[in-house]
Amino acid sequence: MRLAAALALSAIAVLAHAGDVARHGQPMPAGEAVPVSTALADFDAHAGAPRRFSGRITEVCQAMGCWMMLEDNGQAARVMFGKHDFFIDKDTTGTAVVHGVLERKELTPEQVEHFTGDSATGQQAASVEYRIVADGIEITS
Repeated sequence: MRLAAALALSAIAVLAHAGDVARHGQPMPAGEAVPVSTALADFDAHAGAPRRFSGRITEVCQAMGCWMMLEDNGQAARVMFGKHDFFIDKDTTGTAVVHGVLERKELTPEQVEHFTGDSATGQQAASVEYRIVADGIEITS
């Protein structure tokens, strides 16, 4: 009986936090967020200027929590948190809206090895990737 009550209270606590928003970095400016898949499909229209982008968090840097992968509809971009301006928990999941600048980045072999090593899955980083250098993020769990 006590175990069932404890489990019920735990489930209620988890549900109570579902949908919480965690904010990191600078305050998020108002406006609509562009799904990362839409931004990548029309890269030139969305690159080079600060914008809001949205997607699902699929991975977080396991060394420091200094980057995450943002995915939507099979397309992904690495989100860098400024120049290590802020960090997130390594086990962060959920969806996110980020404010930053989209760019295409060619990585050196050393950078590919570095990002691959910091990956929880060990998935090989691409030698050319899409990247958002963010100054603020909002994560919904």
